[in-house]
Amino acid sequence: VVLLASNARVSASQHLVELDEYSWSQLLEGEWMVEFFAPWCPACKALGPIWKEFSAWSKDLGVRVAHVDVTANPGLSGRFMVTALPTIYHVKDGVFRQYRGSRDKESFINFVEEKRWQSIEPVSSWKSPQSIQMSLVAQFFKLSMAVRALHTTLVDYYGIPYWGSYLLFAIGTIIVGALLGLLIVFIIDAVFPPKLPPYKPVKKSSESDNEQEEEEEGDESEGSNKSDDDVILDDTEQQQGDNAELRKRKVEQQ
Repeated sequence: VVLLASNARVSASQHLVELDEYSWSQLLEGEWMVEFFAPWCPACKALGPIWKEFSAWSKDLGVRVAHVDVTANPGLSGRFMVTALPTIYHVKDGVFRQYRGSRDKESFINFVEEKRWQSIEPVSSWKSPQSIQMSLVAQFFKLSMAVRALHTTLVDYYGIPYWGSYLLFAIGTIIVGALLGLLIVFIIDAVFPPKLPPYKPVKKSSESDNEQEEEEEGDESEGSNKSDDDVILDDTEQQQGDNAELRKRKVEQQ
């Protein structure tokens, strides 16, 4: 009996596929049942033996059974939007549906054998794991875990205080943000260059005509001023001559 039990466990382990960041794309072909778990999760520990027993039925059911450790693959937890553990997905030719039924071997077998997954609404296209936006989310999850690991290294290994580590991350965030802002500006200028105002050629003939008109107007004003001055001078001389004649007449009468 012990030998049969050990053989059954070995057979179940052989049928259980372990996926990671580099092999998850296998889910896009064929039919799969995949579990997302974490070693520290009590519910995941309870489901582990049941999931292995279910994987032993994979060949009879025509489905492949896999599991993903989210602590070792944080990008996949972001790509599949894993917010609770354990999380189970049914995948059929790249169409993803989240399993929300009972977590026992018989329920898993009936779910696949009776095709109960057809009554579940598939994951929308914008949340699909192979979409571009979810790929970006996966990269952000990986980056966050890398930053967390770096913070732990700075504090535990190098002895930097918590506030010092946070200060370094704040400075790094400002520098990276400034560089990304400059890069975005350069890209926008390259894709949508600013439009310069249309060139208007200067007409020299019109400018020379205007200058000539201004000069003529200036000459006319100067000529009018001179003529006015001449008239004033003539009147003054005439008055002086009249006064001299009156003086002579008075002298003769005396």
